[in-house]
Amino acid sequence: MLVPITLLGVTLIVFALTRFMPGSPVERAMQQAAQAGDESSKGAAGGRENQGGMSDEQAEELEEEYGYDKPVLVAYVQWLGLWKRERLQSKGEFEKGGEDVIGDSKVEDFERETIVVLKGSGRQVKVSWDGEDVATAQAVFMLDGSEVSSKGWEVRIDTPQERKERWARRMKVDVAEAPPYVHRAVIYKSRFSGLLQGDLGNSITYQDKVIDMILQRIPIALYFGLLSTVIIYGVCIPLGVLKAIKHRTPMDNISSILVFVGYSIPGFSLGAVLLVYLGARAGWFPLFGLVSPDFYEMSTWGQLKDLAHHTVLPLMCYVVGGFAVTTMMMKNNLMDNLAADYVRTAVSKGVGFKKAVFGHAFRNSFIPIATSLGHLVSIFVGGSMLVETVFDIQGFGLLQFQSIIGRDQPVIMGTLTIAAFLMVLGNILSDIIVAMIDPRIKFN
Repeated sequence: MLVPITLLGVTLIVFALTRFMPGSPVERAMQQAAQAGDESSKGAAGGRENQGGMSDEQAEELEEEYGYDKPVLVAYVQWLGLWKRERLQSKGEFEKGGEDVIGDSKVEDFERETIVVLKGSGRQVKVSWDGEDVATAQAVFMLDGSEVSSKGWEVRIDTPQERKERWARRMKVDVAEAPPYVHRAVIYKSRFSGLLQGDLGNSITYQDKVIDMILQRIPIALYFGLLSTVIIYGVCIPLGVLKAIKHRTPMDNISSILVFVGYSIPGFSLGAVLLVYLGARAGWFPLFGLVSPDFYEMSTWGQLKDLAHHTVLPLMCYVVGGFAVTTMMMKNNLMDNLAADYVRTAVSKGVGFKKAVFGHAFRNSFIPIATSLGHLVSIFVGGSMLVETVFDIQGFGLLQFQSIIGRDQPVIMGTLTIAAFLMVLGNILSDIIVAMIDPRIKFN
């Protein structure tokens, strides 16, 4: 029951933060357009002046696409898919009174009713509007001179004052500084399109669908996640048991030094060292990427060898810090249980030491480790953004890092939502696993 509440809280907070942080999609697009215009002006022959920048129409289209024309809560509910979004817009400006032609919009005035003809997508749209009552606005498609159904289409009339306020909000200036505007008819379709419909939007930077970008990165995260999990648990649990049995022996002391040295070395720092000495200087391993450029031209056996060759160094960086916690937890828990009364009682009654360790103490010692097993589902979106950056591996972590650096709000929200969902799902799975292992917990 807490899962949806937790997800709503996390996504709402991050959504609000992305809205208020500097560098919105509209601001970035305006800056890029202005820079492009300045460069074109400098490079123009004959001293011609090129007016750089972005038009109001283009800026408004960006605002509407990413919901920046709506209040934060409304835009968030639209992102969730619980509120309709306006799509397929066709716009035309007009002034009430007289006949006027502005762009593709032809205006004729008939007493109180104004007729606007908008041309878009090969169709003409006739909008009837009573200036005294915006609610009477209607839209009828005109195709080859005949009227066709306008079912599903809606009309909004933007007043000059509303457009001034919108411009001032976008430019962060006073409304009095806004340029003059006239009425504008907007024809659009409303549809639910958000998280609940499986639509996370398009990336601002790459213009690709966010869900497609995430699905492309998940196999890489799953690949390294499974390998590192198998290695860490396959080594740490037996090593922890052996260290508990061989406590204070040279084997215990040397292995403790090694695991803690590995724990103290950041994975990305180790990756940089390995790249320099084993990659660049020795030439034993490739310097970047997960596969070679000619990977798809190789045989199946050649592809497996190439993938393994590229995997060695980053995998070492992934697992080097994970040995210490699991190993020492297993060792300490097992030592506590071996010293418990029920184990000493079993040994005094003739139970062999091996059976006392694995038949009695091991299960209880494994319970604290089981509390983290549910979080293995996060390997679908796991990975280290720094390790992936060092080795130039296009994984899920690097996607998150690039989206934050590039202020790519749709990608930030998409990756965060999936990661947060898997986190809370891991908590539930951990509770279930502990209940299965710990005989003291019963579901009654």
